Amino acid sequence: METKKKALGIGLEQLFNAENLDLENFEKKIYETVDKEEIIEININELRPNPYQPRKTFNDESLKDLADSIRQHGVFQPIIVKKSIKGYEIIAGERRVRASKLAGLEKIPAIIRNLNDEQMMEIGLLENLQRENLSVIEEAMAYKAMIEKLSLTQEQLSLKVGKSRSHITNILGLLRLPEEVQKMVTNNELSMGHARVLSKLEDNQKIIEMAHEIVDKKISVREIEQESEIENKKVKMERHRKQNNEYKYVEEMLIEKLDTKVKIKDKKIEISFNNTADLNRILEVLNIKD
Repeated sequence: METKKKALGIGLEQLFNAENLDLENFEKKIYETVDKEEIIEININELRPNPYQPRKTFNDESLKDLADSIRQHGVFQPIIVKKSIKGYEIIAGERRVRASKLAGLEKIPAIIRNLNDEQMMEIGLLENLQRENLSVIEEAMAYKAMIEKLSLTQEQLSLKVGKSRSHITNILGLLRLPEEVQKMVTNNELSMGHARVLSKLEDNQKIIEMAHEIVDKKISVREIEQESEIENKKVKMERHRKQNNEYKYVEEMLIEKLDTKVKIKDKKIEISFNNTADLNRILEVLNIKD
């Protein structure tokens, strides 16, 4: 038990076992329980990002502002790192590291904590979900990674990240969009509302066409909802027509053989007969005997 407390920090094991992991609380727990001797200066060149960090881009203007602050006042809060085979992996504080590089610092104050891969993933994903404005596509990919890597249900994930179940479902649905359209969402060419409507369509080519139409003609979400409803009805009618026609030749063969009406629908064969005598005649044709 003592080893575990020393590795994570007092009380942190309870935080990770909780339904909802609050990163403010996570870092606060570490800073409250850390001994001054545990805060060490680490060479910035020895630091690597959390491998489970979903954010691919950082706001340049925001980093410059933070770098200016660091030049004047230094790094106010130590970063949290994990010792790795070569150097250290950043658990929390990648923006501080990037800004410190911009400010020309060679070293940065840090606290070392020994987290496992699952905990590193939770921190890496939740740090961005709770603190940064991820694009909805980055958010969706983060949710997908947590569900797959941590074996969570959507309900468990919603509790873990403090979002509603419907929000999780809607965001994950965006990953069904073609890559071209996902990029349009990331680049803010398409709104979340537009993307949600398009994600409910099944024809990828139609989705791409409608996405460009939205951008070119500045179509509202309501208008695109109406258009998508029409498109979905067309797709359902076409599917129904194909299903009905798929067994048409079988129907015709049975009608000819049995000399009565035959209907194939929903994977069922319906054979009509007029009376008991007619039923016996059909059974005889099918060579079915008592």
